[in-house]
Amino acid sequence: MAGSPIDIIVFAPLAPIFGVILFWFIQLLFIENQKYLLTKIRDNHEPLCRFTNFLGILFQTICHALGYTVTKSGISSFYISVNYGKVAPKKEKKGVFEWISNAFLFIGPFFIPATLLLICLFFLMDKGFYIVSTTSYTFSENLTAFGINLYYFSEGFIGFLSNIDLLHPAHLGFFILLIFFGMGTRPSFIGEKKREKVDMLFDLKNIRYNILHRPLYIFILFLIAYVLSYISLLLNQNWYVALFSILGWLSIIAIISLIVSHMIIILIRLTDEIPGLWKFLPYITIPVSYLSMRTLFFIYPSSFSKWVSILVTIISTVLVVLLLLKYRTNKFKTKVGIKSLMKLGKGEKDGSR
Repeated sequence: MAGSPIDIIVFAPLAPIFGVILFWFIQLLFIENQKYLLTKIRDNHEPLCRFTNFLGILFQTICHALGYTVTKSGISSFYISVNYGKVAPKKEKKGVFEWISNAFLFIGPFFIPATLLLICLFFLMDKGFYIVSTTSYTFSENLTAFGINLYYFSEGFIGFLSNIDLLHPAHLGFFILLIFFGMGTRPSFIGEKKREKVDMLFDLKNIRYNILHRPLYIFILFLIAYVLSYISLLLNQNWYVALFSILGWLSIIAIISLIVSHMIIILIRLTDEIPGLWKFLPYITIPVSYLSMRTLFFIYPSSFSKWVSILVTIISTVLVVLLLLKYRTNKFKTKVGIKSLMKLGKGEKDGSR
């Protein structure tokens, strides 16, 4: 057993915890940037922004209801709208039950919807669910094992998405869920008359209050984590790192879903710059190019048909957008033409105005 006793006993259990917190903060940054992008398209796409806000409130309200269910508080009423969501418990419980319910409300939306996608991936993805089999003892070993588990899952997940078959109902349904989750991870605003922005600081303030309000519960959670780490160590098992690796998988799913939703919002924002009916051409390009490639590979079968079809779809869509921005807008045009600039430069050399 390598490593000092202090490292093994005190610092080693903290490694996967720090790993999960790091990926959770990355997830928060993606969410905050997406909310910024949504504000840029809100004027032209108010219904879409309200729909994403509804998804965020829906996930949040469901997580709160799940918290009341787990604590056996019961649910007396469940209200959801585009602007607001509320769950009322049958029994008002204080102490640890109230704290757990609030934790489901504030932290649950970051992980619980991703759990649904992870369950789907167990049936759709054939590799990536790798757990380091050797027991880790030190901080560096735990952190390395955590990173290896996340690396193999990320590799398998990205490989699945790059070879996803959008003509397969299960794959198409998963991709739609991925987009919905990315679009509605958190609500953009609360309230109909006064739009109170729900940003990263708003989330962190609620989480900080929930922690500082009951610091004893956080201490108990850390104590449970340490006990689980010691039990895994004594039994020569990797349960502890495996548990936090699954939480890391959920963050990876959330981050990738946010990347996909970022791509969609950026596409919407760029096409808003294109005048007239030309703005719809990129959206038509997506299904036409994908179906054309799949038809071609149906006639001439190949083992790389799926990822090539997706790659061609992405490249063709980007090219169409760039060409439309070049020839239908002034995005890539200078006020003075290149030839005029050359003539102007030659005139200055000759001393003419």
